[in-house]
Amino acid sequence: MDLNVEGNAALVTASSSGLGKASAKALAREGVDVVINGRDEERLDEARSEVEAVATGEVVARPGDLTDEDDVATLVETTVDEFGRLDHLVTSAGGPPSGPFLDIEDEDWYEAYDLLVMSVVRLAREAAPHLREDGGGTIVTITSRSVKEAIDSLVLSNSVRMGVIGLEKTLSKEFAPEVRANAVLPGPHETARIRDLVDQAVERGDYDSYEAGIDDWAANPLERIGDPMELGNTIAFLSSPLSGYVNGTAIPVDGGSTGANL
Repeated sequence: MDLNVEGNAALVTASSSGLGKASAKALAREGVDVVINGRDEERLDEARSEVEAVATGEVVARPGDLTDEDDVATLVETTVDEFGRLDHLVTSAGGPPSGPFLDIEDEDWYEAYDLLVMSVVRLAREAAPHLREDGGGTIVTITSRSVKEAIDSLVLSNSVRMGVIGLEKTLSKEFAPEVRANAVLPGPHETARIRDLVDQAVERGDYDSYEAGIDDWAANPLERIGDPMELGNTIAFLSSPLSGYVNGTAIPVDGGSTGANL
C-alpha cells in the first residue's frame, strides 16, 4: 500500500533501538527522509545502517539527549537544515526504571517526568512552526499501554506517561487543522526494553526465570509479544494522509492485552 508520504521529512527520537528504530524504518521504507536519534553514537551508527538498508529516502543520524533543551532544538534544526522541511514528528524515549512505589525515590520521579513528558513538550514546541508549513504535518507520541491499565511494578510509567496523553490530546486541538496529533500505546514488543524489564523482575524474585517472565508478558489473546515493525507500521499509517481523519486518539498496539473497553 502506498502511504503517499514519499519525499516527506521526519524526526524520530530515541530511534537507535527498539520501537523508535522500527518507526524510523517503517517511514524510511515509504520514501520519507528521516533523522534518527540516540545518545549512544556507536549504537546510533549501527541503527543508521539498518534503516538505510530499507530506506528509499535519506537517513541522517544525530546524537542527542532528550532531556537537554539545546539538544532537542538541534534535532529539529538538523531535520529542517538537511531536508528543507519537517512533516512528521515521532516522539519516543527510553522507559523509566521499574519497581514498586515504595522503592522509587523522588529523583526517579523527576527524571522520569523530564524524560517522558518534558522531552515531548520541547520537541513539539520546537517543531510546531515547521509542522504547520506546506499543508501541515503530524505528531505521533509513543507511550505505553500502561496509560490504559496500570502494570505491576511500573509505577513511574503508569503515572508519568499519563501527562503525555494529556499533552497529545491538547496538541490535537491547538495545532489543528494543520497538524494532527495521535498517540500509540504499545504493549510488550520484542525489544531490549522488555528484556531489561524481565531481567529486573527476575532479580527482584517476581519470576523464577527469564522464560517465565516472557511468557507472562505474552499473556494476551494473540499469545505472543509483538514484532517492533508492527508498531512501526502503525506509526507510518498515522503519519500518512490515509489516516487523515484520525486525530487526538490513543491507539493500543498490544495484541488485545488490556482489559479496558476504551
